[in-house]
Amino acid sequence: METPLDVLVIGGGAAGLAAALTLARSRRDVLVVDAGEPRNAPAAAMHAYLGHDGLPPAELLRRSRAEVESYGGRVRPGTAVAARREGELFAVDTGDGATLRARRLVVATGLVDELPDVPGVRERWGRDVVHCPFCHGWEVRDEPVAVLGTGPMSVHQVLLFSALTDDLVYLRHHAPEPSAEEAEQLAALGVEVVDGEVAGLEVTDDRLTGVRLADGRVVARSTVVVGPRFVARSAVLDDLGVTVADHPMGRVVPSAPDGQTDVPGVWVAGNVTDLSAQVIAAAAGGNLAGARVHADLVTEDTARAVARHREEAA
Repeated sequence: METPLDVLVIGGGAAGLAAALTLARSRRDVLVVDAGEPRNAPAAAMHAYLGHDGLPPAELLRRSRAEVESYGGRVRPGTAVAARREGELFAVDTGDGATLRARRLVVATGLVDELPDVPGVRERWGRDVVHCPFCHGWEVRDEPVAVLGTGPMSVHQVLLFSALTDDLVYLRHHAPEPSAEEAEQLAALGVEVVDGEVAGLEVTDDRLTGVRLADGRVVARSTVVVGPRFVARSAVLDDLGVTVADHPMGRVVPSAPDGQTDVPGVWVAGNVTDLSAQVIAAAAGGNLAGARVHADLVTEDTARAVARHREEAA
């Protein structure tokens, strides 16, 4: 592309498309590069998105792309593999050999869910293996649910799901033994704590029916709650020097509330900077980042216009 873009958005999920929509409506030349790997692809429906509850994730993306394009924005399939500074511009290389140049970058590449290494978990992920009570809790209300213990936040997950079902067990697996306070909470809520390593899931006719322990016991359950490690997809930012930090839940790209990183001209939005953001929050983050990028460009454009005006008047 010979003429630099105003803004290149890397990642075409809710955050990236929301940023692009805001920018396109401000008449910015904006292009979205989308690898086509949305985090919520395994889920049949998206929840807690006001006005779109129950909508399939793919349908939200289809509608959102169409909205971006209706204002002149563009969406291009591809994967951004590297980014660098070239003077006042950013140059981004894609997996198909192209190099795209832009004045500003919005990175909305999301995160990777690193799932517990238990046979069957990955295959059932997004179906009857879930992690978020706000995304999936209503759908498993009153069902027999197990929370798989993997870390210090596992008991917190138990407490959240206890509001949704009375048939709840805590499979401690590799998690630390509950503290005295946690043990009292679990007992007060009637949650059975099952010690022992989990060896795998039991599935019958493509439905989860239980959890198998290493000693051969099977705990009958129809839903298993896990706690993934959330790792921001941040590799494209490495050569730009953008900070990536450890987080209690994984790895994240820190940013200001509007998504601005510690590298001028680079913004982030969605799960790459907010590991716990649901789809509606990711979209809100993209909207805000898009607005702030536009304002930043206006400031730069105005300064240049003033400089030209002074030269012409001299």
